[in-house]
Amino acid sequence: MIIESSAPTRVDLAGGTIDIPPLFLFHEGAATVNFAVSLLAHCRIKTRNDNKIILESIDRGEKFETSLENIGDLKNEPRLELLSKLVYFFNPETGFEMTTESKAPAGAGLAGSSTLNIACIGALNKLVGNRYAPERFIPIAAAGESQGIKGPTGYQDYYSAQYGGVSAIHFRPDGMEREALAIDTETLQKRIVVIYTGEPRNSGTNNWEITKNHIDGDHEIFNIFEGIRDTSLNLREALLRNDWTAVGEILRESYPQRKRLSPNITTPQMDLLIEKALNNGAIAAKVCGAGGGGCIAFFCEEDAKKQVENALAEEAGAEVLDWRLCNEGLTVNEI
Repeated sequence: MIIESSAPTRVDLAGGTIDIPPLFLFHEGAATVNFAVSLLAHCRIKTRNDNKIILESIDRGEKFETSLENIGDLKNEPRLELLSKLVYFFNPETGFEMTTESKAPAGAGLAGSSTLNIACIGALNKLVGNRYAPERFIPIAAAGESQGIKGPTGYQDYYSAQYGGVSAIHFRPDGMEREALAIDTETLQKRIVVIYTGEPRNSGTNNWEITKNHIDGDHEIFNIFEGIRDTSLNLREALLRNDWTAVGEILRESYPQRKRLSPNITTPQMDLLIEKALNNGAIAAKVCGAGGGGCIAFFCEEDAKKQVENALAEEAGAEVLDWRLCNEGLTVNEI
């Protein structure tokens, strides 16, 4: 049996970090806004006639072998840790080879690891006979990632991976809810440039320190998160109205807010690229993910996307990404 799965990465427009529990419980109306992109994470499982388990990551150039008898060792296996923990959790009863690959650059801040997490869960769940309903995938993914990083993890990335499209994810005391945003996606694609800075993301935002300081009662951080919440809600409304002037204004005003949360969210290289883009038709910059490297998304003036792309392509190390909005989320197929 061969199982192939894929899931889309994402560009986060607003609300990052507020999706980490329990932070959203302190900010009524907490939400994030993101959209899925066609830089997919792939997982392929091929069953074997023996008891071998072979795990391979094409991106990381790493591969190792174990067996069904030693599957318990994968709980604390440092090699390909995410894959190992997921295989341990699903505890399959047949040998197999699992190969993964992501089309997003390494350390891009496009939720590559969370997306791969969902793709692997979809494939492994199929391998064990669809043990879990799809609505359980996101809690399983978050639990596994938290075990890996030994701390809390945000939730918004799993929703874009599983469902695709443009989304507002709402965080409430009674649970989380994804809202599919019916907007003019053609205009969204025409006005956003995504560039990889050439620097892998180096944790520009220390989420654990922010979470700890927030819980300890840091009033400045509390007020910043109130603003992050408001930005998400305002952006959602502007997108639903297809009010692109307002979208640009909201994104432009949110950038200093993120810098207040973590001054290390940009590097000198990123600052150079942001200045270049703003001087060539970009209205606003949105650092993807935690920052400190990775990708930047730029919201551009109408008909200025190509001009911005050409200007950024001139900078050494930078790569303008070829992407399309991805309306389809996780797919799992048995061949």
